[in-house]
Amino acid sequence: MRKAIFPGSFDPITLGHEDIIKRAIPLFDEIIIAIGVNAEKKYMFSLDERKRFIEETFKNEPKISVITYEGLTIELCQKFNADFILRGLRNPADFEFEKAIAHTNRHLSKIETVFLLTAASTSYISSSIVRDVIRNKGEYQKLVPKAVVVAKK
Repeated sequence: MRKAIFPGSFDPITLGHEDIIKRAIPLFDEIIIAIGVNAEKKYMFSLDERKRFIEETFKNEPKISVITYEGLTIELCQKFNADFILRGLRNPADFEFEKAIAHTNRHLSKIETVFLLTAASTSYISSSIVRDVIRNKGEYQKLVPKAVVVAKK
């Protein structure tokens, strides 16, 4: 069984995340979207909200489950018997950052990282940009799945 963990803070989930997940569905038997908790990070959306956004977005996809976690992603992979970490790449800076993490994870475990390039139409979207647009009362609706739009009204 090909099982992947897609880790992130998803604060909030964006159309870029959604695109990566939808394109990964045919590649894996199961995808666990894992919302990481970092006590030092200040989030715009609560953990429950972020989880609800993702669950609502993928409510009709049986291959997808959503969990929250603390600690190392490789330990989470071991706990759930996942052989892959799924990551999206938007640009060369993402690649350099993600490559270092993937090498470290592979050195510490047998977990492989699978990278998917974001679609050109969503490659400029990041959660931090979305948060800035929301804070400044901009048209964030064009950047996120419907579940986030409904929640912010």
